[in-house]
Amino acid sequence: MRIDLNSDIGESFGRYQIDDEGIMPHISSANIACGFHAGDPFTMYETVKLAKKYNISIGAHPSFPDLLGFGRREMNFTEDEVYQLVLYQIGALYSVCKAHKMDLHHVKPHGALYNMAAKNSKLALAITKAIKTFDSSLILYGLSNSKLIEAAIEMNIPYASEVFADRTYQEDGLLVDRSLPLSVHMSTKEAVEQAIQMITTNTVTTISGKIITLDADTICLHSDSVIGAELATELRKSFHQHQIDVKTVGE
Repeated sequence: MRIDLNSDIGESFGRYQIDDEGIMPHISSANIACGFHAGDPFTMYETVKLAKKYNISIGAHPSFPDLLGFGRREMNFTEDEVYQLVLYQIGALYSVCKAHKMDLHHVKPHGALYNMAAKNSKLALAITKAIKTFDSSLILYGLSNSKLIEAAIEMNIPYASEVFADRTYQEDGLLVDRSLPLSVHMSTKEAVEQAIQMITTNTVTTISGKIITLDADTICLHSDSVIGAELATELRKSFHQHQIDVKTVGE
């Protein structure tokens, strides 16, 4: 068995700093913020440099322009505007990758943009259109069994079905909203157990106790979580015990 282990990083901004180096050695793919929900030109530059140091695949992590809300608030943009927002952010990170002689590997939408597109076909198609316009070889990282995956198939671009170690699931396969109780696993043990279940059985136990099926090509852990660094370490230990190789999508 194999899995890509990705993390949303480069989310420092100005004097607000997150230590990404603690999590970087454990992952295979990095989704780097492009300045709209977090990150800035200096953080982007240093994060790409860090990813190069650890030989990690780099993805753009575009979002709504919402620094105050960390990109987690729903915003009302047209499909054309979402297309342009995503295209702009991919280009920004691509330029930094080029400066470091690194390839851009994938695109993973962030926060509210990701969650809205997971259930809204028009937004999902706007995102995939931006990816295809920029570079049709870029891989879309999208929520397993969601409209994002359907849009990637329709637009004929490569995709990876994403699951989450540290988030809980609803019966429809969507993530439990962060505004609700128990939306995030605060226990490393629970998050690791969920990750192993998803990878080895292609199922997840929802917050209501129902077991649903999903595809798992890449699994996400959040670097800004209180258990982020610890979870990264424990996941790698558990993957080794279960003979699960960690490799970048497409490798």
